[in-house]
Parts: sequence; C-alpha cells; structure tokens
Amino acid sequence: MFLSLFLLFYAAFFNELTDACGALSLSGDEITGDVIYNGDVNKWKKLANSLRLRFAMRISDVDPDKAKQEFEEALMADGGVFTSATDDALIKYMEVSFSFGQDTYSDYRGNALSKLLFGNDPANNPSYLCSTFFNQMYNSGDPRTFIFARFYYDGLMSLTSPDNRIDLTEEILSKGIPMNPRDPGAYSWEPWPAGYDSDIMKEIAENNPSVEVSMARETEPKLASNFLKSDNPGVVMTYAEVNFLMAEAALKGWAVAGSADGYYKTGVRASMDFLTDNYGCRKITDEEFSTFIANNGIGYTNEQRKAAINTQAWILHFTNPSEAWANVRRSGYPRLKSPAEYGFGQFLTGGQEIPVRLCYPVLESSYNKTGYDEALDRMGGSNSWYIPMWWDVD
Repeated sequence: MFLSLFLLFYAAFFNELTDACGALSLSGDEITGDVIYNGDVNKWKKLANSLRLRFAMRISDVDPDKAKQEFEEALMADGGVFTSATDDALIKYMEVSFSFGQDTYSDYRGNALSKLLFGNDPANNPSYLCSTFFNQMYNSGDPRTFIFARFYYDGLMSLTSPDNRIDLTEEILSKGIPMNPRDPGAYSWEPWPAGYDSDIMKEIAENNPSVEVSMARETEPKLASNFLKSDNPGVVMTYAEVNFLMAEAALKGWAVAGSADGYYKTGVRASMDFLTDNYGCRKITDEEFSTFIANNGIGYTNEQRKAAINTQAWILHFTNPSEAWANVRRSGYPRLKSPAEYGFGQFLTGGQEIPVRLCYPVLESSYNKTGYDEALDRMGGSNSWYIPMWWDVD
C-alpha cells in the first residue's frame, strides 16, 4: 500500500514536468530574473524532460514499466533533452567574501556548497578528500585526481577566500613522498603522517620565519581551491548526467538511440570537460582521456557496466552531493565501506552503517504529530536514518 502511495508522488512529478514543458511558449511573456537560463524557454523545456529521465531511473527498480514509459516519452517530448554542455542547468552565483562563522548573516549571493567546504576555520580545519574518493581516482589512473586533490600548506591562508595557500603538490609527487588520504571519520591526529622537510617552505621561511618547513598533515590530500570559490555554479543537472542515465537505460534495453558504451564514454568526457568549463580546472587532453577509457572501460557483464556507469556518475556529482547520495543508494554503486570497516578513531559513535535517509525532524512530532506518526508507521515505527527509502532496493 505504501509503495503505491509513493509512486503516486512520482506520478505527480512526471505530470507536473510534462505540464510545465507544455506551458512554456516562445510567444509568451518575456522571462525575467532567470539565474539559470536567462529566459531561454527552449533550455527550460530540455531541463524538464531531462529531469524526467532522472526521476524515471530513480524508480526503475520498484516500477520498471512506469520508469521505462516515462524515460522513453521524455526522449520524444517537445524540446528534447540535453544534447550538449551548453544545456547544463547551473545557478549563477557572485564572487563575495565568505563570512561563515564571522557574521550573524549569510550572504546568499555566494555558492553555499563552496562556503561549507571552505568552512569557518580553513587554515586549521580544511576540507580533506577522504580515502574513498581519492583512492578511487588515483588507483584507476583518473587524470582528474590532482584536479580535485592538492597538497597545501594553509598556515597563511585567508579567512574569507581560498587565497594564500602554498601548493606543495608537484614537490610531493616529484619526490615520491607518501600520500596519506584521510579515512572517513578518522580523528585529525590518527594516524599522524611521517611527513618530510619541504624545499618550497624552506625558501619561504627565509623571509617569513613563522612558517613551518616540516610537513606532515600537508601530505593528506585536500580539496583544490577551485572548488572553494563563492562564484562557482550551483549544479541542478548536466549533460554528463544525461549521458550516464542514457547509458544505464541502454543496459536495461529501453528504447534509446545509442549504446551503453557510447553514452558511457561521452558521459566521462563531458564530466571531465565540466570541471574545465565551470571551475577553471585544466583541460584533460584527448590522450589522457583515451588512456583512461582504455584502462577503465564499461566492462562486459551488465553488472560491471552498471558499476562503471554509476561510479563515474558519483565522481561527476561531487559538486551536487545530494544527487550523488541519491544515486549511490539507488544504484548500489560504487560499493562504499561502512564506518565499521575502517576500525579506528571514529567520530561516529551512534552507528556503524552508512546513513541511507534523512531523519524526520523531531519538532515535527509537536507541530504535526498525526503526519509524523503516519510517516514513522510507514518506516516500521522507527525514525532511523538506516531505513532505506522506498526506491532504494539494491
């Protein structure tokens, strides 16, 4: 009974997107205040249809017939779906100074994700890349590894922007210094890296004796400054994601024009270009791309192909974390280790599994007790973040 109720919600999503697409007209009033497409009706139609692809794939394990129908109808709908990166739905933000933890207000003109990743004490508590993400890229020879990950000395870093970081990446790589990506949940001092004496820092110390020259935590990969800028775009949906959705649809035997392998390769290339186009990252060369694909093809069995497609979608969604989490839960890929499997120094004392949903706010039990109790009843009586969503059956 509950599944039927939830599917009705998604049916409403599909209907609203279809109706919205039909209501958009080139002959209508001029659209103003549009921070995504600047009033381009055709691009809004493409977004509506592309979102139908995402939602159709979301329910593909619980209602495959409805998912297939909606996916195929979206491809044939007026306006079509994303066909290039120029269709990407990105919210435009402004370059402003971060004020997190310093002022009593938030400046909504800047990118909130960048602000959270920057943090309120960036010099002492920067955003590290966890071993899960770093090792996936590094071990697969992904040319994006040191686009996402850099090694910095942050003792001189600005408190309002990612300026004045000392980049030690090339020194660490050229000297073969061991890299120490952080395990999820590990304390900052456990384990403490052996470190090395930096020639770069010795040179800086000649004019600034206050800086350190012995680097330890600096061998732990941090998130590159490109992803900490306030004017980075807010990601709604991308051409790369559409290609990964099309690739998985081809695996399922749905009516799409191309092959799973073709869409996979196009998706990976678009995902790499996305970083250059929107975050000022260096461009991945055709040779680098070809080498990566040669060593990281889509696979042979359907399960291998599903894993490859959704692992690449996970990397793509780094700057769209809510979608990354949703797609990992839906697809089951990549297979992530639970906190219990790391086995040391965990902050997570309330459970040893990966959360698979958000809990309902406790205040709801006061403001809307009837609805709150009904929701918990559908979850088996427990307001737990370990109870999968209804579409998460993998």
